[in-house]
Amino acid sequence: MCLGIPMQIKSIDGYTAQCEAKGVSRDVSLFMLQEDELKVDDYVVVHVGYAIQKMSQQDAESAWEIYDQMLASEDNLGI
Repeated sequence: MCLGIPMQIKSIDGYTAQCEAKGVSRDVSLFMLQEDELKVDDYVVVHVGYAIQKMSQQDAESAWEIYDQMLASEDNLGI
């Protein structure tokens, strides 16, 4: 199973963006989204260091709600 993480772009330098999610920052390659117009504050799905899709803020927030629920159920099960 692959997992894409929604992250917000905080800065862009060429094909590299500094992205943030839940207080964690990462350098992310924008190379795969060359055709998209990306700007600071946009949201992207990140997989293994690459932005693979642009997404809305609402979709990013919905995804994080689901991830938070999954993590909470793991905690409740003692996993």
